[in-house]
Amino acid sequence: MTVLLTPPHPEPFIRLLTVADLAALPSELPSGPVLYELDNGRLVIMPPPGDIHCAVELNVGTELKIQGDRRGHGKARSGEVAIILWRNPDRVVGADVAFIANRSLPIRLSREGYLETIPNLIVEVCSKNDTLPAVERKVQDYHTAGVQVVWVADPEKRTVTAYRPGQQPQVFGENDTLTVEDIIPGFQMAVREVFQV
Repeated sequence: MTVLLTPPHPEPFIRLLTVADLAALPSELPSGPVLYELDNGRLVIMPPPGDIHCAVELNVGTELKIQGDRRGHGKARSGEVAIILWRNPDRVVGADVAFIANRSLPIRLSREGYLETIPNLIVEVCSKNDTLPAVERKVQDYHTAGVQVVWVADPEKRTVTAYRPGQQPQVFGENDTLTVEDIIPGFQMAVREVFQV
């Protein structure tokens, strides 16, 4: 007599996706546009950002382009730019805004066109569905990958929180000015301008 032993709670098969898999996914579904990230090989489907989110992203991205990129301090990127934080399993995020300082150039891209160069500064704009634990985990992932500064802009609270590894977060209100002297010398942006829509 043959007895087949099965575990009491068999683990479901989980297929971990790669950067190449991510690049092959459609950006349009029958229900509309779609954005993706990879969370250690697991696919995360994200809704397209709303109007206020995009306005805040454009405001910060414009200043990083003008004060950073055009003044020769590095390269600015925006629009959910895909960044490979690490591989095996692959972690790919779509950053709202990123800045790569001169010391991190030249920019390296994967075969799929995603950033392999880790930016020095990343800006994330909170969406209505973002939870604080999810935002903090993403910030931690950025720091683990080597990002020096993460700014989290919250349109609802009208604050920008600056995260640096090993330091307490700093919260800036509408009467404050954002600076990041160690990445973009001379950069200044009033927080109230971040949230102009």
